[in-house]
Amino acid sequence: MTEYTGLEIAVVGMAGRFPGSSTVDEFWANVLAGEVGVRRFTDEELDAAGVSAERRAEPGFVPVGGALDGIEFFDAKLFGYSPRDAAVLDPQQRVFLECAWHALEHAGHLGGDQEVGVYASASIDTYLLRHLLNNPAVPGGLQPLDLLLANDKDTLASRVAYHLDLTGPAITVQTACSSSLVTIHVACQALLGRDCDIALAGGVSIRPPVHEGYQHTEGGILAADGRCMPFDVDAHGVVAGNGVAAVVLRRLEDALADGDTIYAVVKGTAVNNDGADKVGFTAPSVNGQARVIRAAHQLSEVDSSTIGYVEAHGTATPLGDPIEVAALTQAFVNPPEACALGSVKALIGHLDAAAGVAGFVKAALVVGNGVVPPSPYFTAPNPETGLEGSPFFVNREVQGWPGSSPRRAGVSGFGMGGTNAHAVLEEPPSPQPMRDGRSRQLVVLSAAAEESLEEGRTRLAEHLAEDGAGDGAGDGASLADVSHTLRTGRRHLRHRLAVVARDRAEASELLAAGQVWTGSGDRRDVVFLFPGQGSQYAGMAEQLDREEPVFRAALDECAALLPFDLRAALGDAERLTRTRFTQPALFAVEYSLAKLWEHWGVRPSAMLGHSVGEYVAACLAGVFSLEDALKLITARGELMDALPAGAMLSVPVGADELGLPEDVCLAASNAPAMSTVAGTFEAIERFEAQLSVTSRRLHTSHAFHSSMIDPMLAEFAERVAGTRLHEPQMPFVSNVSGTWITAEEATDPGYWVRHAREAVRFSEGLRTVLAEGPVNVLEVGPGNVLTTLARQHDLGGSQAFGSLRHPREDKHDLETTLSTLGRLWIAGVPVDLGVLTADERRRRVPLPGYAFRKVRHWVDLPGTTAPQVEPERVVAPAQAEVQGGDLAVISGIWQELLGISRIGPHDDYFELGGHSLLATQILARITAELGVTLPAGAIFEAPTPARLTALAERHKEQQPAEDDEFARLLAEIRDMSPEELRAELDRERDAQEISQS
Repeated sequence: MTEYTGLEIAVVGMAGRFPGSSTVDEFWANVLAGEVGVRRFTDEELDAAGVSAERRAEPGFVPVGGALDGIEFFDAKLFGYSPRDAAVLDPQQRVFLECAWHALEHAGHLGGDQEVGVYASASIDTYLLRHLLNNPAVPGGLQPLDLLLANDKDTLASRVAYHLDLTGPAITVQTACSSSLVTIHVACQALLGRDCDIALAGGVSIRPPVHEGYQHTEGGILAADGRCMPFDVDAHGVVAGNGVAAVVLRRLEDALADGDTIYAVVKGTAVNNDGADKVGFTAPSVNGQARVIRAAHQLSEVDSSTIGYVEAHGTATPLGDPIEVAALTQAFVNPPEACALGSVKALIGHLDAAAGVAGFVKAALVVGNGVVPPSPYFTAPNPETGLEGSPFFVNREVQGWPGSSPRRAGVSGFGMGGTNAHAVLEEPPSPQPMRDGRSRQLVVLSAAAEESLEEGRTRLAEHLAEDGAGDGAGDGASLADVSHTLRTGRRHLRHRLAVVARDRAEASELLAAGQVWTGSGDRRDVVFLFPGQGSQYAGMAEQLDREEPVFRAALDECAALLPFDLRAALGDAERLTRTRFTQPALFAVEYSLAKLWEHWGVRPSAMLGHSVGEYVAACLAGVFSLEDALKLITARGELMDALPAGAMLSVPVGADELGLPEDVCLAASNAPAMSTVAGTFEAIERFEAQLSVTSRRLHTSHAFHSSMIDPMLAEFAERVAGTRLHEPQMPFVSNVSGTWITAEEATDPGYWVRHAREAVRFSEGLRTVLAEGPVNVLEVGPGNVLTTLARQHDLGGSQAFGSLRHPREDKHDLETTLSTLGRLWIAGVPVDLGVLTADERRRRVPLPGYAFRKVRHWVDLPGTTAPQVEPERVVAPAQAEVQGGDLAVISGIWQELLGISRIGPHDDYFELGGHSLLATQILARITAELGVTLPAGAIFEAPTPARLTALAERHKEQQPAEDDEFARLLAEIRDMSPEELRAELDRERDAQEISQS
């Protein structure tokens, strides 16, 4: 087993798009198969790239390259861009943004509060040079600064940090074709120096038009026949490619502690420059390359004889290949018995600024999977390289690891101009086994658009259905690890789904069938409902007690304060018919459930209890301590249990319409057409016989909230009087009044006596809660009695949820509890999904990445015709309104400058992708076209066309009066002498000083 020095860096995530592959998984499959992504372009592609027939006929023209298809598509709305701004944004920056998102998702670290640094590189921006400058198709209204900000390489890393809200260093690195390997070196140094906790490093090279081909010149570095064959006897140059890749790095100790999936370990990196020790500025140097490789070995504390693979720079040029092999031979002080050489450029071309990270990704997968990919093009070594007779070789077939364990590899990146970089990688440590999690798992997924959510659901279902899904490091991940990764390692976006399942197979089936909770909402407030006696059943919350430590701890706390064995009572149906056990048991379960919900971040904005349930609300609000609450509820139960038995009847009639006889009492007003009455058995039987509606006897031992409990009230009053009562610190509704409880009521012992005797005004109380606006009503107790009653009211946009299963439901408690947690998250409640696994150690595992929307945002080359693409619908027809007058003018300005063909009067400027720089242009246009000057912050104050129109109309009315006042003041000043003017200014200054003091 390898020993670590504490200076190692873990590769915990990666993402990329390369010629011929759109994901790292596809890339690795193509590398193993030797599939070449470089291809010959069709005439149609060359036409679209603006390549004339004359140029194609020129000697040396090679219509070949490593193209990256689909670069014109971008999920602008996800990143907050208007169509106009997206169209002029450098495709390198767009594609790198999406790649960075996917890499952090792959690592399970897109989100959280850790410092994430960004280190990135890009190639020259040919989109600006060839597609935008002097092109009449560029959207109107753009200033030179707009184009500069959208295309300057310097903004690459900062753009990622801004859109992904990453607060570590954001540094763009440029060292020619070694750039992206240098970003990895800089990122590793930043991690070791504690500049950040997580680092994203990588590069992008997209040089549109990407289907153009190139011109070969004798003696140049570009291959004459479009084939790149590093170290081969027939090697004669490289082929240009386009691509993007990024890796996520962490200190190894942190990655191990957090359960990250580790793909490889970076033992060390080094960077240097050739200086003047070479024949020319662009020429490579044996000594420079050898020094950087040797430095990486020394910093890694690795013996060069243990390295079994080198991902070479490998440009296949007659000068470059022999120099690289000579440098390797010189640098490997202790030569290995055998060391394979490879270069990914043979498959995807030379990715320029992204070449280093592409090779790094390949090398990480090589050491992680323990196989050496083939170079099927290889025939015989270039004799100038000296490969024959050296330990280095190029293999044509997939080969097992050529050395001993641990598997180690080197990665080289040499920049034109002399900046050299080298990294040493080692196989990852074996993942530590994880114990089983809870028996049910909450799986969540979200997206910024419904289409992306739907595609994400399908991808996740397919991934979970695969046996041993993953890319080598995350095989066989349990559903607990999948759930943990989705909950803690992803952004929580507006459109959401949730499902509860036992294992991967069940989750896959439910996702594939669409049997999930979906939606989006902004109902943040939650109202806790606590049920009363009659909702209990034997075994209630037993499975939560077994599987949820927070629930169990709260129940233990209650059990220690009760005069009987709480858990024995909870499991005994006969005992739960006895009020002396029922009421304390209900209180304990509901209190423990509330603590569990609060632990998960579900905190009530208000509470409403039903009879005994109000004691839980009062305890949580601070009226009683837990000890005092349990003493009172125990005394209450014992006193009631000693009373003569009675009956209770549920009647489907409103409380005001019952017409009760004197010997029957209203016990509860539960819903607009649902009441409960109580009395002696004889009185209830007579009343029931008179009813014309079907009523239902309740399974209760006594006639609660009726005159039958009068004999116990005096003694109960004494018990309450001896209890310390405090003002409530959280609002809850009184059962007695059906309105918000007051401090005077809560601290009055007489209130709690009346509370035991008078009817429960639950229906009135619920209407009080619902009058505050749409909320999430959560029943915090066994069964669904209060949820059912709540749904008999006009919820007005509110929703009702339960916490525990109904006694007749054949399902696990966690299925109900976790489903409700997921639905509350969907509704917009700020739940803390991360704490679900706070008490257990889980792994972050690779999962399918976000399904970006593919919308075309592109400015075509001058003289070429854009393909017919369905335009993005920004505003649904139902949102559109007939617009005229100033509203039409302002909407038209927005449509033009934002690049959106249809904008509704109530669409939000910032949701459409607007920003402060564009806002100044909009206001200037409004001034020019409507003759009204608006303040600089007008769009922040009025961010919709309708509101901005109203603001403009108000300013129109005010400006003439302001202009007249200004003219009057100017005339007065002109008539003043200098002495009078100074005296007036002094008076004004004195007045201001007085007002400020």
